[in-house]
Amino acid sequence: MRNRILATTDSYSWFILRVALGFVMLGHGVQKAFGWFGGYGWDNTIGYFTGTVGMPSWMGALVILIESLGALLLIVGFAGRINAALTGIVMIGAFFVDHLPNGFFMNWFGTNKGEGYEFDILLWAIALVITINGSGRCSIDRWLTARKPAGARSSSIPTPAV
Repeated sequence: MRNRILATTDSYSWFILRVALGFVMLGHGVQKAFGWFGGYGWDNTIGYFTGTVGMPSWMGALVILIESLGALLLIVGFAGRINAALTGIVMIGAFFVDHLPNGFFMNWFGTNKGEGYEFDILLWAIALVITINGSGRCSIDRWLTARKPAGARSSSIPTPAV
C-alpha cells in the first residue's frame, strides 16, 4: 500500500509542478499560520473561518496545516499524492467560500473586487496531475520507493531476457 501511494516516475515534469504548487500554497499557508507577507496569522484566520465562514475551528486549523505543512511536504516530495489531493480539496472550499462570488477573473481594482476562480482552476489541474502521477524526480517519495528492501542483495549476474 505504501508503495502504491508513494510510487512515482523520475519525471522532471511532476517535479516542476509539485514544487510550483508547493511554493504557491506555502505563501498562502504562512500568511494564515504566522501572519507573514501581509497575512492575518493563526488566531485571526481561525476567527475568520469560524466567525465569517462558519466552519469548526479544527477544520480551519486543518486548512492552515495543509496550506503550510502540506505545502512544505509537497516541495520536498513526501506523500505528494496525498498532499496534492488535500490541496485540491482546500481549493474547492476556497472556490465556494471566497472566489465564486467574484467571478472568473482576479479583479483587485474593478467594481467586483476580489479573487476570482481562474487561479483555482490552475491549482486543481496541477494538484490532479500530481495526485495521479506522484511526486516525480528529486522527491522523498521516489527515494523511498527506489530503495531496495532490507536484506535484498544485488546480483552481478544479469537476468536472461525471456
